[in-house]
Amino acid sequence: MLNVAEIKKDFPILDGNVHKNNLIYLDNAATSQKPRSVITAMTRYYEQFNANVHSGVHKLSELATEEYERAHEKVARFIGAHCAEEIIFTKNATEALNLLAYTLCKRLKAGEEIILTEMEHHSNLVPWQQIAKEKGLILRFIRVGKDFRLDLDHARSLITSKTKIVSSTHMSNVLGTINPVKELAKLAHGRGAVMVVDGAQSIAHLPINVKDLDCDFFAFSGHKMLGPTGIGALYGKKALLEKMDPFLFGGGMIREVTLHDTQFADLPAKFEAGTPSIAEAIGLSAAVDYLKKIGMEAIASHEQELIRYALKKLSGIPGITIYGPNETVQRGAVIAFNVEGIHPHDLASILDRHGIAVRAGNHCTMPLMNRLGINGSARASFYLYNDVHDVDALVGAIGKAKTLFKA
Repeated sequence: MLNVAEIKKDFPILDGNVHKNNLIYLDNAATSQKPRSVITAMTRYYEQFNANVHSGVHKLSELATEEYERAHEKVARFIGAHCAEEIIFTKNATEALNLLAYTLCKRLKAGEEIILTEMEHHSNLVPWQQIAKEKGLILRFIRVGKDFRLDLDHARSLITSKTKIVSSTHMSNVLGTINPVKELAKLAHGRGAVMVVDGAQSIAHLPINVKDLDCDFFAFSGHKMLGPTGIGALYGKKALLEKMDPFLFGGGMIREVTLHDTQFADLPAKFEAGTPSIAEAIGLSAAVDYLKKIGMEAIASHEQELIRYALKKLSGIPGITIYGPNETVQRGAVIAFNVEGIHPHDLASILDRHGIAVRAGNHCTMPLMNRLGINGSARASFYLYNDVHDVDALVGAIGKAKTLFKA
């Protein structure tokens, strides 16, 4: 496993206390903490070369532009894209998925179909849902089986010649299920459809190679992968991006403007209207450097061992129900659970009193909650700076909550 004690030294916030207890941060599916190198990189930009990009010949603008463009290049290499032009910076994964919904569906006709799954985050459901209502498109959903995995036979029956888009989360933010998006891409392409992957959860925890996945688009946020908030990215195959119309309009994304017409800039600028999130892009670049230094294979291996230990320990608690695959193969480091007799919000509040940060609620997956027959759950999600001691603390605090509630 990773040397977590050394890694924790890189994260200033993990030195802190909550309610006079050492902070144990287990809400990584919501957002990750930031290493000092990311904070330093952003501060350096503001202190040494704060300027707009692509808009000046002075030295500060040149330096800012170099760093901003280098961020595109680093992200492209990190996910195995062909070139930096295939990386569009957005506000987050949500904006990237909205961009796709409104541009890809622009040319679709009433009655054509979009395939999603029952485990989607609202960000990969609501945009498609709303544009489908507007254009008379049909949404169909791949079932989640009793094993908390997608029913691929059902997927094969749903994806037909009417299918134009298949969009799936790579890793569920509730179940931890890692979906077979490569297989879904093959099914989609076999019917002439495009494959969209919501990589908001997987990007931080798994080695990603978009060429190997053969997805057409891959969306993710920076803040879940040690980067700052306010920056995300959309990968798209260059040939497809070049055919798509822009989503936002304004400065920075034009080649030439007259009073009556506009010619748009080349990729990626065509999709990056206005002043971009420069400091945030530089912070994301630093986050990529940090993750590459640790190694995504090493992170994935560490989390596999950690989730195996956590599932064993948590499943031994009387009255607990865990939602997600029992085996750790193709399962991320996310555990959603309920404890009989304790409301998940009450449980999360008690854990907080012990310095343990978890999430409670529907996790922006109301349809999945309905599918599971629950209103919500508690959720512990782990990352590279967590270890077995954090799991033991979580289990111990749940035991104290059970005593308090006589559950």
